[in-house]
Amino acid sequence: MAGYADVFQRNVLASGVVPQISVIMGPCAGGAVYSPAMTDMIFMVKDSSYMFVTGPDVVKTVTNEVVTQEELGGAITHSTKSSVADVAFENDVEALIQTRRVFDFLPLSNRQAAPQRPSFDDPDRLEISLDSVVPSNANKPYDMHEVIEKIVDEGDFFELQPNHARNMIIGFARMDGQTVGVVANQPMVLAGCLDIDSSKKAARFVRFCDCFNIPILTFVDVPGFLPGTAQEHGGIIKHGAKLLFAFGEATVPKITVITRKAYGGAYDVMSSKHLRGDVNYAWPTAEIAVMGAKGAVEIIYRAERGNADKIAEHTRAYEDLFANPFVAASKGFIDEVIMPHSTRKRICRSLRILASKKLENPWKKHDNIPL
Repeated sequence: MAGYADVFQRNVLASGVVPQISVIMGPCAGGAVYSPAMTDMIFMVKDSSYMFVTGPDVVKTVTNEVVTQEELGGAITHSTKSSVADVAFENDVEALIQTRRVFDFLPLSNRQAAPQRPSFDDPDRLEISLDSVVPSNANKPYDMHEVIEKIVDEGDFFELQPNHARNMIIGFARMDGQTVGVVANQPMVLAGCLDIDSSKKAARFVRFCDCFNIPILTFVDVPGFLPGTAQEHGGIIKHGAKLLFAFGEATVPKITVITRKAYGGAYDVMSSKHLRGDVNYAWPTAEIAVMGAKGAVEIIYRAERGNADKIAEHTRAYEDLFANPFVAASKGFIDEVIMPHSTRKRICRSLRILASKKLENPWKKHDNIPL
């Protein structure tokens, strides 16, 4: 136990100083699980690696539950349900190769800038296909992976936690050779709504990027926080505040692109200008408002709910006024409305401008993020 605690203390002291990645390639049980739990990323191997505090035999003895090692703490369980593991790989060789790939995105310590690699992808490249990627029907989903891969260098994107909280995408990419951390809503899952799991997933990633001087690139298409008793009783208020806190405290360059919906408090949370976002772009398809037209009209004109023609008229008027990015841009909340095909060019230019950014938070012993 003393040996375990000595290792744990070293994990704590190294946190935020050097990147820490744990690769689990076999059983890891009992107190041993807490060392990888305190590292920045955990990679596991399917069918051969396991992590649990108490094994299946103890679980059966104490609770009378019958469960296999794989069900209790296998790579699939931890990469889909618990979020303990960031990625589950097919075999040991793939795990080691991909671990090296991740390290290539990262600086050696918090005193170094994110690494710059030679890039053969023109930073001024225009991607015409992006002009038609967002459907004309605001309720129709599209794959945000496609947007990311068409913008970043050579379509190379390393996604973390791809099978957990899939309504949020996080991972590493490069823009003009420079490492960036990507955070994006995924309209294909839960319409891109923020919920408990996606908020925690993104908040931890944003804080990691801020620790190691990695600029954060955020793509926004969020209709709001997921409603329901399960979310409210599960603590969505505090968990959603984690992502708000993470973006608000980050001092690295922050570039945001609103592709479509940016509604209500979720708009604020997703690296808005109000959270010290450095450059905030919007596509012409962006809708920045308190909520969608249908919900807003039903609240504002509740006395006219029985009159379908009036409601339709008010809905069209609301859409004409707010279903665009220009009102927000006129108030300075959006720096520029850009054509989608020029997004890569604008982001690369912004990163060059922000390369010398220096921002410090007020002195404190440490912050008190709402855990």
